[in-house]
Amino acid sequence: MEKEKNSNKNQLRRFAILTGIAFEMGAIIFSFAYIGEKLDTYYELTDKWFTIFFVLLGVATSLYLVIKQLNKINKSN
Repeated sequence: MEKEKNSNKNQLRRFAILTGIAFEMGAIIFSFAYIGEKLDTYYELTDKWFTIFFVLLGVATSLYLVIKQLNKINKSN
């Protein structure tokens, strides 16, 4: 019985961590896209080069952080 409770707690903890990672990725990418959009507006560019660059930078940053967090989770188990 005790083993089953620990297993359920562990599964719930993993689910919460993975859900948090998804929200974190979205927030990072959105923030970088917002910065890029503001720079495009500030410099009055017709092409969205800053937005494209910062979105890609946000994706790369969020993937790096996700991989880092997943490695940490796997090491703790």
